[in-house]
Amino acid sequence: MGNVYLITGASSDVGCALIERLYQEGDIFIAQGAGDLKGLAELCQAHPGAIRTYDVDLTNEAALCAFIEDVQKNCPAPTHFVHLPALRVVNTKFKKFDEERFELDLSVQVRSAVALCKAFVPGMAKAKKGRVLFMLTSYLLGMPPKNTAAYVMAKSALAGLAKSLAADYASFGVTVNCVAPSMMETKFLAETSDLIVQASAEANPMGRNARPSDVVPAMAFLLSDEAGFITGVTLPITGGSAL
Repeated sequence: MGNVYLITGASSDVGCALIERLYQEGDIFIAQGAGDLKGLAELCQAHPGAIRTYDVDLTNEAALCAFIEDVQKNCPAPTHFVHLPALRVVNTKFKKFDEERFELDLSVQVRSAVALCKAFVPGMAKAKKGRVLFMLTSYLLGMPPKNTAAYVMAKSALAGLAKSLAADYASFGVTVNCVAPSMMETKFLAETSDLIVQASAEANPMGRNARPSDVVPAMAFLLSDEAGFITGVTLPITGGSAL
């Protein structure tokens, strides 16, 4: 058997592109989405039997626990864990900070990551080999844009988790890393103003925003055997905008 990839947010543009990039015969992908599994249909058809899809609302603790239990019972132990999900960014002034939505995003991004890592990283440590990869944002690399407090706070918590896990599990052969892309033109930007998207592209030294094809190869490297001596790293993928 090949690698076993547990990918949350797998139905996203990045998730689908990553599966396509990583796939080798014998690999298994445990692919979580939330109400959007149609995005994985083409991949499931192209690689029959390799992709096991789960429709799970990560804001629902009971659903998350049932997902973990089902994977533990019915799937081989993950060798790789990639955590991609986040609620879409809503640019809003801090005086209108939406605590309820922030709690939901914490559940999607942070609480689910904690639960999944508790469930599966110890198994990687026992096997003396594993890869964990989190999706962050270039907003953490310098002064973030205005009106993004909720998003930046959730991503900062995820970055803290990654650093702690890297320290805890380095001696067991498990690496924990992050990628931090600048604004990436995917369906994730559906609620972001076109003016903001355009301004971001114009401000980038390369004159455009990032694409999944810019980010996925770096992710694949950090998940590879060749990256076995790299851990605790956040890799900027920004076209130079983070300089």
